[in-house]
Amino acid sequence: MSIIKRNKREIMRDEMIMTDKIMAILNKENKTIMEIADELGFPGHEVVCWMMGMRRYGSIEEVGRPDIDGYFKYMIKVEEE
Repeated sequence: MSIIKRNKREIMRDEMIMTDKIMAILNKENKTIMEIADELGFPGHEVVCWMMGMRRYGSIEEVGRPDIDGYFKYMIKVEEE
């Protein structure tokens, strides 16, 4: 994979499309940001932007404690009744 540094505007333009793809991945299994980045084929710093937006708006949340490298796994946030 060639690494082309995209500007923030380009990254954020893809947010809605990537949110759906990230949700599909997390629907199968809880994963770290880097695991999701590998599965999507995008750099980790771009996936961080998308996932922190999802976290801010309550779509996802961290699970448990961070792994040995300091990465949390994320899951789809369950609506409370």
